[in-house]
Amino acid sequence: MVERVQRVGRSCLEDSPVSLGPDYPPDHSKSISFNVSYSEKMARAGHAGPIHIRKRHHHRPRPLRQAAAGPPGSRRHPLLRRRYMDPQHPDRRPRRLRDLRGRRGLGGVPGVGVLPSGEPRGGGGRMRGVRDAWGEFFRLPAELKRSYANAPTTYEGYGSRLGTEVGAELDWGDYFFLNLLPESAKDYAKWPTEPPNCREITEEYGREVVKLCGALLRLLSISLGLGADFLERSFGGAEEVGAACLRVSYYPKCPQPELTLGLSAHSDPGGLTVLSADDRVLGLQVRKAGRWITVRPLPGALIVNVGDQIQVITNGIYKSVEHRVVVNAVAERLSIAVFYNPRNDLLIGPAPELLTPEQPPLYRPMTYGEYRMFIRKNGPKGKVQVESLKTV
Repeated sequence: MVERVQRVGRSCLEDSPVSLGPDYPPDHSKSISFNVSYSEKMARAGHAGPIHIRKRHHHRPRPLRQAAAGPPGSRRHPLLRRRYMDPQHPDRRPRRLRDLRGRRGLGGVPGVGVLPSGEPRGGGGRMRGVRDAWGEFFRLPAELKRSYANAPTTYEGYGSRLGTEVGAELDWGDYFFLNLLPESAKDYAKWPTEPPNCREITEEYGREVVKLCGALLRLLSISLGLGADFLERSFGGAEEVGAACLRVSYYPKCPQPELTLGLSAHSDPGGLTVLSADDRVLGLQVRKAGRWITVRPLPGALIVNVGDQIQVITNGIYKSVEHRVVVNAVAERLSIAVFYNPRNDLLIGPAPELLTPEQPPLYRPMTYGEYRMFIRKNGPKGKVQVESLKTV
């Protein structure tokens, strides 16, 4: 473990010509590059990273102090276990999902749709395999990782979570972004060939999680008293779901974690996010009642978060989750997120079936493509963007 920690902390300062991340505008006139020579010099001098992080990585420290409450501010997600997805007991499903409303997303899903057939429950073999493969990738030499750098016109490939413009606060972390659906959006030239099993196991993992997302949409629809295919149709239909993509986030150890964030506070703009979080190194936090709560992932479980589009479609019955990532000075951290989103051209608004005179529409309709551009223009700002769509 010591050797692994000593080899990280460099890539968040690399200067490959990467574009901004998937929640930021593709306006490369405002892109920010990294200085790999600086961090590599520090590494050759015997440091895993810079002694002091640069000011452009500084975030206002007040909310970070608020988050540093320790164990009293930590909790596990509520669970949606396998039995609640059992087709032999459909009556359990909507009741359990309703119980989870308003409790920071849907909770942990222990291996559902991810464990290979015959693997012991909770074993997480495929999940562990994909995490190990990407851990190896991010420990590869910088020049090899840069060969997968994303271009200013696309997000697919290796890049960094940066601010929206020069001078903006930067996050402390790198990412690798891949398209899963539609097939035509995949650029296999950007899929890594090292380590050798990375491409194959990532594609298998993504395929299984996409199936899980479809099942979760059906459960959510049933819990709302609607047809099982309602949300999937709202996303474009089972055969035309807008997009599924995967992002691996890597957070090197940080010499001054109190001054920065691994990922700024935001809610996911799309539909569902299925996250494989690091259960050994904590970092994911959700906002509840004005406080930041550290999530303690269950080993072998997936965390499922509702995105802004489901909040809008359900007229606020299900709410998207405001979350962020904090970093630490001791160990690297890695997470893998799959995003399941509507088609860009679909108008997304509150479902008429959920509206009454007493419950009028809370949000104005907008296509998902328009909303994505709105998010990219403004950058991550908590839940400001989705709340700005409110009509009342």
